[in-house]
Amino acid sequence: MTAQDRPWDKDQYSLPLAVILISLNEEHAMDEVLENLKGWAGEVFLVDSFSTDRTVEIALRHGVHVVQRKFSGFGDQWNFALDELPISMPWTMKLDPDERLTPELKRNIAQAIAIGGADGISFERRLWFMGQPLGVAHDLTRVWKTGCCRFSDVLVNEHPIVKGNVVQVAGELEHHDSPDLHHWFEKQNRYSSAEAAGALRNAALSDEPKLLGTALQRRMWLKAHYRKVPFRYLLVFLYCLFGLGAWRAGKVGVMWARLRSDVYRMRDYKLAEMKLQNTNSAAGTTKNRTEQVA
Repeated sequence: MTAQDRPWDKDQYSLPLAVILISLNEEHAMDEVLENLKGWAGEVFLVDSFSTDRTVEIALRHGVHVVQRKFSGFGDQWNFALDELPISMPWTMKLDPDERLTPELKRNIAQAIAIGGADGISFERRLWFMGQPLGVAHDLTRVWKTGCCRFSDVLVNEHPIVKGNVVQVAGELEHHDSPDLHHWFEKQNRYSSAEAAGALRNAALSDEPKLLGTALQRRMWLKAHYRKVPFRYLLVFLYCLFGLGAWRAGKVGVMWARLRSDVYRMRDYKLAEMKLQNTNSAAGTTKNRTEQVA
Protein backbone atom coordinates (compact mmCIF):
# COMPACT_ATOMS: atom_id res chain seq x y z
CA MET A 1 0.00 0.00 0.00
CA THR A 2 1.49 3.34 -1.02
CA ALA A 3 1.28 6.70 0.69
CA GLN A 4 -1.27 7.78 -1.89
CA ASP A 5 -3.55 4.85 -0.92
CA ARG A 6 -3.82 5.65 2.74
CA PRO A 7 -7.22 6.71 4.14
CA TRP A 8 -5.94 9.71 6.08
CA ASP A 9 -6.93 13.07 4.64
CA LYS A 10 -3.76 14.79 3.39
CA ASP A 11 -5.35 18.19 3.98
CA GLN A 12 -5.19 17.39 7.71
CA TYR A 13 -1.45 16.78 7.77
CA SER A 14 0.39 19.46 9.69
CA LEU A 15 3.91 18.42 8.75
CA PRO A 16 5.86 17.58 5.59
CA LEU A 17 7.46 14.72 7.50
CA ALA A 18 7.83 10.96 6.95
CA VAL A 19 7.94 8.72 10.03
CA ILE A 20 9.74 5.36 9.79
CA LEU A 21 9.31 2.45 12.20
CA ILE A 22 10.91 -0.99 12.20
CA SER A 23 9.29 -3.97 13.88
CA LEU A 24 9.20 -7.61 14.87
CA ASN A 25 6.00 -8.80 16.58
CA GLU A 26 4.86 -5.41 17.87
CA GLU A 27 1.10 -5.88 17.66
CA HIS A 28 0.73 -4.82 21.29
CA ALA A 29 2.02 -1.33 20.40
CA MET A 30 0.99 -0.69 16.79
CA ASP A 31 -2.52 0.68 17.22
CA GLU A 32 -1.43 3.19 19.86
CA VAL A 33 1.68 4.44 18.06
CA LEU A 34 -0.16 4.88 14.76
CA GLU A 35 -3.04 6.68 16.45
CA ASN A 36 -0.41 8.94 18.01
CA LEU A 37 0.84 9.85 14.52
CA LYS A 38 -2.54 10.14 12.82
CA GLY A 39 -3.14 13.58 11.34
CA TRP A 40 0.37 14.72 12.22
CA ALA A 41 2.80 13.02 9.83
CA GLY A 42 2.58 13.22 6.06
CA GLU A 43 3.85 9.66 5.52
CA VAL A 44 4.31 6.62 7.74
CA PHE A 45 6.49 3.65 6.77
CA LEU A 46 7.09 0.32 8.47
CA VAL A 47 10.03 -2.02 7.77
CA ASP A 48 8.95 -5.32 9.31
CA SER A 49 11.21 -8.33 9.99
CA PHE A 50 8.52 -10.89 9.04
CA SER A 51 6.41 -10.64 12.18
CA THR A 52 4.32 -13.69 13.04
CA ASP A 53 1.64 -11.73 14.91
CA ARG A 54 -0.80 -9.03 13.70
CA THR A 55 1.80 -6.24 13.39
CA VAL A 56 1.54 -5.94 9.60
CA GLU A 57 -2.24 -6.35 9.57
CA ILE A 58 -2.67 -3.48 12.02
CA ALA A 59 -0.23 -1.25 10.13
CA LEU A 60 -2.00 -1.82 6.82
CA ARG A 61 -5.35 -1.09 8.44
CA HIS A 62 -3.95 2.33 9.40
CA GLY A 63 -2.78 2.96 5.83
CA VAL A 64 0.93 2.53 6.50
CA HIS A 65 3.35 1.69 3.68
CA VAL A 66 4.79 -1.69 4.75
CA VAL A 67 7.96 -3.37 3.51
CA GLN A 68 9.20 -6.70 4.88
CA ARG A 69 12.91 -7.50 5.05
CA LYS A 70 15.02 -10.04 6.92
CA PHE A 71 16.74 -8.50 9.93
CA SER A 72 20.54 -8.62 10.18
CA GLY A 73 21.21 -5.65 12.48
CA PHE A 74 19.62 -2.38 13.53
CA GLY A 75 22.07 -0.14 11.69
CA ASP A 76 21.70 -2.14 8.49
CA GLN A 77 17.89 -2.15 8.73
CA TRP A 78 17.69 1.60 9.27
CA ASN A 79 20.08 2.38 6.42
CA PHE A 80 17.99 0.13 4.16
CA ALA A 81 14.93 2.16 5.16
CA LEU A 82 16.64 5.46 4.33
CA ASP A 83 17.95 4.17 0.98
CA GLU A 84 15.01 2.16 -0.32
CA LEU A 85 11.73 3.54 1.01
CA PRO A 86 9.86 5.90 -1.36
CA ILE A 87 10.03 8.87 0.99
CA SER A 88 8.61 11.99 -0.63
CA MET A 89 8.61 14.32 2.38
CA PRO A 90 11.48 16.80 2.95
CA TRP A 91 11.83 15.69 6.59
CA THR A 92 12.23 12.20 8.09
CA MET A 93 11.77 10.89 11.63
CA LYS A 94 12.85 7.66 13.34
CA LEU A 95 10.31 6.26 15.78
CA ASP A 96 10.07 2.98 17.67
CA PRO A 97 6.69 1.26 18.12
CA ASP A 98 6.88 1.68 21.91
CA GLU A 99 7.38 5.45 21.73
CA ARG A 100 4.77 8.24 21.92
CA LEU A 101 5.08 11.93 21.10
CA THR A 102 3.57 14.34 23.60
CA PRO A 103 1.47 17.24 22.25
CA GLU A 104 4.18 19.70 23.31
CA LEU A 105 6.83 17.81 21.35
CA LYS A 106 4.62 17.65 18.27
CA ARG A 107 4.09 21.42 18.37
CA ASN A 108 7.78 22.18 18.86
CA ILE A 109 8.95 19.88 16.07
CA ALA A 110 6.45 21.57 13.75
CA GLN A 111 7.68 25.00 14.85
CA ALA A 112 11.35 24.08 14.29
CA ILE A 113 10.56 22.84 10.78
CA ALA A 114 8.57 26.00 10.01
CA ILE A 115 11.32 28.34 11.29
CA GLY A 116 14.02 26.64 9.22
CA GLY A 117 17.78 26.82 9.68
CA ALA A 118 18.11 23.28 11.06
CA ASP A 119 19.23 20.05 9.43
CA GLY A 120 18.27 17.88 12.39
CA ILE A 121 16.10 18.09 15.50
CA SER A 122 16.82 16.55 18.89
CA PHE A 123 14.71 16.30 22.03
CA GLU A 124 14.39 14.42 25.30
CA ARG A 125 13.18 10.83 25.50
CA ARG A 126 11.87 9.74 28.91
CA LEU A 127 11.68 6.11 29.93
CA TRP A 128 8.49 4.57 31.28
CA PHE A 129 8.66 1.26 33.16
CA MET A 130 5.83 -0.79 34.67
CA GLY A 131 3.46 1.91 33.50
CA GLN A 132 5.26 4.70 35.38
CA PRO A 133 7.58 7.49 34.19
CA LEU A 134 11.12 7.14 35.50
CA GLY A 135 13.50 10.00 36.19
CA VAL A 136 15.58 8.66 33.31
CA ALA A 137 15.85 10.72 30.13
CA HIS A 138 18.29 11.09 27.24
CA ASP A 139 18.68 13.67 24.48
CA LEU A 140 18.28 12.01 21.09
CA THR A 141 18.36 13.19 17.49
CA ARG A 142 15.35 11.69 15.77
CA VAL A 143 14.34 14.13 13.02
CA TRP A 144 16.42 15.27 10.04
CA LYS A 145 16.15 16.66 6.55
CA THR A 146 15.63 13.76 4.19
CA GLY A 147 18.99 12.67 2.80
CA CYS A 148 21.07 14.19 5.62
CA CYS A 149 21.33 11.08 7.80
CA ARG A 150 23.04 7.69 7.97
CA PHE A 151 23.01 5.19 10.82
CA SER A 152 26.02 3.61 12.48
CA ASP A 153 26.30 0.10 11.05
CA VAL A 154 26.02 -1.91 14.27
CA LEU A 155 23.94 -4.87 15.45
CA VAL A 156 22.28 -2.98 18.32
CA ASN A 157 22.24 0.54 19.81
CA GLU A 158 22.47 2.22 16.43
CA HIS A 159 22.84 6.02 16.24
CA PRO A 160 21.79 8.48 13.53
CA ILE A 161 24.65 10.52 12.10
CA VAL A 162 23.19 13.79 10.81
CA LYS A 163 25.15 16.17 8.60
CA GLY A 164 24.60 19.80 9.48
CA ASN A 165 23.09 21.84 12.28
CA VAL A 166 21.06 19.98 14.90
CA VAL A 167 18.74 22.04 17.12
CA GLN A 168 17.12 20.90 20.34
CA VAL A 169 13.44 21.48 21.10
CA ALA A 170 11.41 21.13 24.28
CA GLY A 171 8.91 18.36 24.85
CA GLU A 172 9.21 14.67 25.61
CA LEU A 173 9.18 11.48 23.63
CA GLU A 174 7.74 8.83 25.94
CA HIS A 175 9.45 5.44 25.75
CA HIS A 176 7.04 2.81 27.11
CA ASP A 177 9.58 0.04 27.52
CA SER A 178 7.57 -3.21 27.10
CA PRO A 179 3.94 -3.87 28.16
CA ASP A 180 5.04 -6.27 30.95
CA LEU A 181 8.13 -7.87 32.46
CA HIS A 182 7.74 -11.07 30.43
CA HIS A 183 8.10 -9.06 27.23
CA TRP A 184 10.94 -6.98 28.75
CA PHE A 185 12.96 -10.07 29.69
CA GLU A 186 12.50 -11.59 26.22
CA LYS A 187 13.69 -8.38 24.58
CA GLN A 188 16.71 -8.00 26.87
CA ASN A 189 17.62 -11.63 26.25
CA ARG A 190 17.76 -10.95 22.51
CA TYR A 191 19.65 -7.67 22.91
CA SER A 192 22.24 -9.14 25.27
CA SER A 193 22.88 -12.01 22.85
CA ALA A 194 23.43 -9.54 20.03
CA GLU A 195 25.80 -7.38 22.06
CA ALA A 196 27.78 -10.41 23.27
CA ALA A 197 28.07 -11.66 19.68
CA GLY A 198 29.30 -8.23 18.59
CA ALA A 199 31.89 -8.14 21.38
CA LEU A 200 33.08 -11.63 20.41
CA ARG A 201 33.70 -10.47 16.85
CA ASN A 202 35.21 -7.14 18.01
CA ALA A 203 32.50 -5.39 16.03
CA ALA A 204 32.87 -1.66 15.46
CA LEU A 205 31.25 0.70 17.94
CA SER A 206 28.77 3.41 16.94
CA ASP A 207 31.52 6.05 17.13
CA GLU A 208 35.20 6.40 17.99
CA PRO A 209 35.68 5.94 21.76
CA LYS A 210 37.06 9.17 23.24
CA LEU A 211 36.98 10.15 26.90
CA LEU A 212 37.11 13.86 25.99
CA GLY A 213 35.00 13.66 22.84
CA THR A 214 31.30 14.12 22.18
CA ALA A 215 28.64 12.62 24.46
CA LEU A 216 28.36 9.63 22.12
CA GLN A 217 32.13 9.19 21.98
CA ARG A 218 32.32 9.28 25.79
CA ARG A 219 29.64 6.57 25.96
CA MET A 220 31.61 4.47 23.49
CA TRP A 221 34.77 4.96 25.58
CA LEU A 222 32.96 3.70 28.66
CA LYS A 223 31.57 0.78 26.66
CA ALA A 224 35.03 -0.13 25.37
CA HIS A 225 36.57 -0.13 28.87
CA TYR A 226 33.61 -1.26 30.93
CA ARG A 227 34.68 -4.90 31.35
CA LYS A 228 37.96 -3.81 32.99
CA VAL A 229 36.20 -2.02 35.86
CA PRO A 230 36.00 -3.84 39.23
CA PHE A 231 32.58 -3.97 40.95
CA ARG A 232 31.08 -2.89 37.64
CA TYR A 233 27.63 -4.39 38.25
CA LEU A 234 27.27 -2.52 41.51
CA LEU A 235 28.48 0.65 39.83
CA VAL A 236 25.96 0.19 37.01
CA PHE A 237 23.17 -0.21 39.58
CA LEU A 238 24.23 2.93 41.46
CA TYR A 239 24.63 4.90 38.23
CA CYS A 240 21.16 3.91 37.00
CA LEU A 241 19.60 4.63 40.38
CA PHE A 242 21.30 7.92 41.24
CA GLY A 243 23.21 9.09 38.16
CA LEU A 244 20.25 8.66 35.81
CA GLY A 245 17.70 9.52 38.49
CA ALA A 246 15.64 6.32 38.62
CA TRP A 247 15.32 6.79 42.42
CA ARG A 248 12.65 9.41 41.71
CA ALA A 249 10.24 6.60 40.74
CA GLY A 250 10.60 4.91 44.15
CA LYS A 251 10.37 1.12 44.24
CA VAL A 252 9.85 0.86 40.48
CA GLY A 253 13.01 2.87 39.90
CA VAL A 254 15.03 0.63 42.22
CA MET A 255 13.76 -2.48 40.42
CA TRP A 256 14.62 -0.99 37.02
CA ALA A 257 18.15 -0.08 38.15
CA ARG A 258 18.70 -3.59 39.50
CA LEU A 259 17.41 -5.17 36.30
CA ARG A 260 19.68 -2.95 34.18
CA SER A 261 22.72 -4.14 36.13
CA ASP A 262 21.51 -7.73 35.65
CA VAL A 263 21.43 -7.15 31.87
CA TYR A 264 25.09 -6.09 31.94
CA ARG A 265 25.92 -9.25 33.87
CA MET A 266 23.93 -11.30 31.34
CA ARG A 267 25.93 -9.82 28.44
CA ASP A 268 29.23 -10.65 30.13
CA TYR A 269 28.19 -14.21 30.94
CA LYS A 270 27.01 -14.81 27.37
CA LEU A 271 30.30 -13.47 26.03
CA ALA A 272 32.20 -15.76 28.42
CA GLU A 273 30.14 -18.71 27.20
CA MET A 274 30.88 -17.87 23.57
CA LYS A 275 34.59 -17.60 24.26
CA LEU A 276 34.59 -20.95 26.07
CA GLN A 277 32.80 -22.65 23.21
CA ASN A 278 34.95 -20.83 20.66
CA THR A 279 33.68 -22.79 17.67
CA ASN A 280 32.23 -21.72 14.35
CA SER A 281 29.03 -23.59 15.08
CA ALA A 282 28.55 -21.73 18.36
CA ALA A 283 29.17 -18.39 16.66
CA GLY A 284 26.72 -19.35 13.91
CA THR A 285 24.06 -20.25 16.48
CA THR A 286 24.52 -16.90 18.16
CA LYS A 287 24.25 -15.09 14.84
CA ASN A 288 20.96 -16.84 14.13
CA ARG A 289 19.60 -15.70 17.50
CA THR A 290 20.63 -12.09 16.95
CA GLU A 291 18.91 -11.95 13.55
CA GLN A 292 15.59 -11.78 15.42
CA VAL A 293 16.51 -8.96 17.82
CA ALA A 294 14.22 -6.37 16.18
